[in-house]
Amino acid sequence: MNKKALFITQAAMIAALYVVLTYVANLLVLANGPIQVRFSEALTILPFFTPAAIPGLLIGCLISNAVTGCALMDVVFGSLATLIGALGTYALRKYKFLAPVPPILANALIVPIILIKVYAVPDAYWFLLLTVGAGEVISCGILGMILLLSLNKYRDKIFRQ
Repeated sequence: MNKKALFITQAAMIAALYVVLTYVANLLVLANGPIQVRFSEALTILPFFTPAAIPGLLIGCLISNAVTGCALMDVVFGSLATLIGALGTYALRKYKFLAPVPPILANALIVPIILIKVYAVPDAYWFLLLTVGAGEVISCGILGMILLLSLNKYRDKIFRQ
């Protein structure tokens, strides 16, 4: 099997899943704002299984933020927060239960700044850190770990290298 084609296919599938899941959360008014519970953020544990998840998550987040009406600076810096989280998860891939920590921290620390600077949300960094962080704990910490534990049984079949 061609490794480059497999990598691109995995990244594309992850990006597509991220977009669809964010769109569903957006329809439920959960994807944007001070309290965000993006189902798609559960996918940020996927770098635990494959490095293809890193560009997949970045591209998925870029597209999602663009199609859900985010401002350009949010598209860029929100996606960078997801990229930082994905790189952190990949770096900690030997420690299963730490997989959701980097995306939780990256988004909890960066997204409040975006909300304050880009959307003129009142200067309430610590409140936004708590609300965005809580959404990330739900998305990455709870849903992401459920996904990780479920996929771990089939990792050799799903994430062949």
